[in-house]
Amino acid sequence: MLYAVTDIETTGGYASANGITEIAVYIYDGQQIVDSFESLVNPHQPIPRFVQSLTGITDDMVQLAPSFEEIAPRLFELFQGKVFVAHNVNFDYSFVSHQLQQSGYHLNCKKLCTVRYTRKIFPKLASYSLGNLCRHFEIPLYNRHRAAGDAKATVQLLELLRKNDVNNHLHTMIGKQSKEQYLPLHLNKEDIDQLPLTPGVYYFHDAKDKVVYVGKAIQLKKRVTSHFSNNKPTKQKQEFQRNVHRISYQQCGTELMASVLETIEIKRLWPKYNRAVKGYEAQYGLYLFEDGRGYYRLGIDRKHKNVPAVYQFYSRHEGTLELKRLIQEFELCNKLCFIDRSTDRSCEHPQCKGACTGEELPTDYNERVEQAVAQLRKELPSFAIRERSYFNGQDSCILMEDGRFYGMGYVPAGFDVSMKDELRKQLQEYPEYDFVRNIIKRYALDQPEKVIWL
Repeated sequence: MLYAVTDIETTGGYASANGITEIAVYIYDGQQIVDSFESLVNPHQPIPRFVQSLTGITDDMVQLAPSFEEIAPRLFELFQGKVFVAHNVNFDYSFVSHQLQQSGYHLNCKKLCTVRYTRKIFPKLASYSLGNLCRHFEIPLYNRHRAAGDAKATVQLLELLRKNDVNNHLHTMIGKQSKEQYLPLHLNKEDIDQLPLTPGVYYFHDAKDKVVYVGKAIQLKKRVTSHFSNNKPTKQKQEFQRNVHRISYQQCGTELMASVLETIEIKRLWPKYNRAVKGYEAQYGLYLFEDGRGYYRLGIDRKHKNVPAVYQFYSRHEGTLELKRLIQEFELCNKLCFIDRSTDRSCEHPQCKGACTGEELPTDYNERVEQAVAQLRKELPSFAIRERSYFNGQDSCILMEDGRFYGMGYVPAGFDVSMKDELRKQLQEYPEYDFVRNIIKRYALDQPEKVIWL
């Protein structure tokens, strides 16, 4: 077996917007280096000053160096049929494969990360950085943060690891079925292996154990693994790979429960890499107030944080249509509902009985407004969704009361969910969000056989 031990220096941390400034590849056959390639590379973009300080590679040094496209044929030839080896392999591989693809070549190699390999052979070391490992194992390391120096040290580290690999971890790590090399550098494979194949919510934690991403799954193990099935060169993907250090999870009885809990947890934790659900809330409300003349007024307005709305809508148009329906059905005044904004004293609409001009008494008009509001609230349903739980032998149950999400949990198979007071005691109460409400209502429409109306 031949290993292409590789190290690169770059202009930045992710491949899609940065370039390679230096590359070194040593072909190692398990005993000795049998071929090699070293070169500075012109990235055709400025090298940031802090990178120049770290590597010692300046813009002047790479000005006359070949572009990656010029050396791509030689590199592609070197990598063919080899195991691509690097210290933190996903970083180097993402750059090299991206640059080769830009040059018209498709790289498809087995990968081996010497950080992960070292953890297998020598667990519980204080640090797995290349510099600290070289000091610990007394491996010579010349020209630190230069491609050739780091790659040569990685060859010697690989040799040391192979000699001490009494359990043949190498064979497992680069085997056809192994996906370990795609995992984030700091995430243990054991964390993935112990995940159940049931619905649930999973949490990715960073180095400080802060949750940076929350997701939901029909099968936890399968979904989490899918996050790392590719190594895209984008900034978000590369940042994500670097920042994931640990995974935790909560099992859920059903996919619906997982969807609800995911939204609640995103709202609670506000993770860095979750975006879509954060801003998905109803933006408008139907508001009721009494004016100076004693008439009740209904109107659509943007949601007010501390003023409860009679009803909520995702758009002004949706709210206006609903208000017009109430006006028609309960003979309300277009002017008093802010539908007719003309300067005329009378709204001149046939259903209006003169409230806008004072011809109809406030008590008579207000009674119909109250009827309209009561009708609207009556249309807000109370129901439970009951399903068999995947993992604990009980039934999952989600409760909606008067159109609002109350909570969810588990009940014994013979429990009568129509007893609302008793049902509440069995469930955990959760915060109520528009997005959660929408998920549950949509599910109730799609799965009416699982809905118990209360």
